[in-house]
Amino acid sequence: MEHAFTWVSLVPGLNQWPVHTAHATIVVVGLLAWAYAARRQIATASDPIVPDATLTLRNSLEVFVEWFVGFIEGLLGHGGRKYLHVYATFFLFILVANLMGLVPGFSPPTSNFNITFALGLGSFLVYNYYGMREKGVGPYLKHFMGPIWWLAVLMLPLELIDNFVRPLSLGLRLFGNMTGDHLVLEIFTDLTKVIIPVIFYMLGAFVSLIQAFVFTILSIIYLSLAIADHGHHEEEHAHH
Repeated sequence: MEHAFTWVSLVPGLNQWPVHTAHATIVVVGLLAWAYAARRQIATASDPIVPDATLTLRNSLEVFVEWFVGFIEGLLGHGGRKYLHVYATFFLFILVANLMGLVPGFSPPTSNFNITFALGLGSFLVYNYYGMREKGVGPYLKHFMGPIWWLAVLMLPLELIDNFVRPLSLGLRLFGNMTGDHLVLEIFTDLTKVIIPVIFYMLGAFVSLIQAFVFTILSIIYLSLAIADHGHHEEEHAHH
């Protein structure tokens, strides 16, 4: 879904790019600028441990990080903190990209399947990488064969299909929901012009937040499955 008019069409250079690529780039640059400004404020603070007295870019990022630490540790336990940088980035990018579509003249990058599939593929690569790093390549690949060796012929194809479908399902879910949400918003905005669209803007903001949560939670669940202690269960079965 692309808007009839977008501000990037007026920007030399950006107007040569696909709209979804230009808007995704804007989101990335905006998030990097936020992180850089917050880091500069911490570096120049007289006491970095003491928070700023007023709301600043540093404070806003610290609040988000503190919240996300609790969020990811609630799903993965205390070891979840070391994965924060990856999954917090997923969450922030998707949330901001979703909300961008609520601003007139901007198109949400997440309403393009190229972007959402790339996010799903990124999630797929990340949890497999961490799974291999935590368990070792051999043990990690071995868990695809199931807990009992003679079930490997059945389990291996099922596990492979399940894993290779995940990036596609993550991408399709996000793409479908955001495309539908922003299409409804455009239709009601065109039909009613005032008052009624406010309701759908609020609904759109809520859906944008929920979809960022859904993608991030599913990605973290896939990570938890990848780093789970499969060998422990195999040893228990061997003792029996």
